[in-house]
Amino acid sequence: QVELVESGGGSVQAGGSLRLSCAASGYDDNNFCMGWFREVPGKEREGVAAIDDGGVTSYADSVKGRFTFSKDNANNTLYLQMNNLSPGVTGMYFCTAALNWGCGPATVTYDYLYLGQGTQVTVSS
Repeated sequence: QVELVESGGGSVQAGGSLRLSCAASGYDDNNFCMGWFREVPGKEREGVAAIDDGGVTSYADSVKGRFTFSKDNANNTLYLQMNNLSPGVTGMYFCTAALNWGCGPATVTYDYLYLGQGTQVTVSS
């Protein structure tokens, strides 16, 4: 059973930074598309970033240039570095794992196999 555990959320002021982590366990290979989506009550989920098994990343237009998604294969941990944060990115961030087919933000948002418990990010103006 694959388990995903997020951490690193918190409250920051606009312009600040946070680094989210997703510790993954329970699988023998790295053949997943991993990613993050953001959820805000009353709004549609938004895919934020994805990374395929080859380390190729993709991002939502709204975070390009500000967010960096990386993975440490040795430790099975993924990192989402978020810089120059704005109130518009406030929400609950979920780490997911999906099949490595057409890997991208939409895949990790709507076609995931595994889901973490989420971590809250709040950005104040």
